Amino acid sequence: MVFSADAEAPETWECKFCSNEAILMVGSEPVVLDRAEAKVPRSHWDMLLERRTRDELEELLQERLDYLRARRGQQKIGA
Repeated sequence: MVFSADAEAPETWECKFCSNEAILMVGSEPVVLDRAEAKVPRSHWDMLLERRTRDELEELLQERLDYLRARRGQQKIGA
């Protein structure tokens, strides 16, 4: 398969003739591309810790739990 000179060649792609996986080769050796700059996926927790400290998160959790417990207690009294 022919690629543009300034395009980054993929490690694998689908063969247009047999639909099998094709591998980038130089001569008779497969090429190993360095993917060191690939982004590591961040979890929701990682992104949350970028915005808040653990102490802030503990405080928010406690506030929310207190609110929910108070609300639950009000529903029992009114029923």
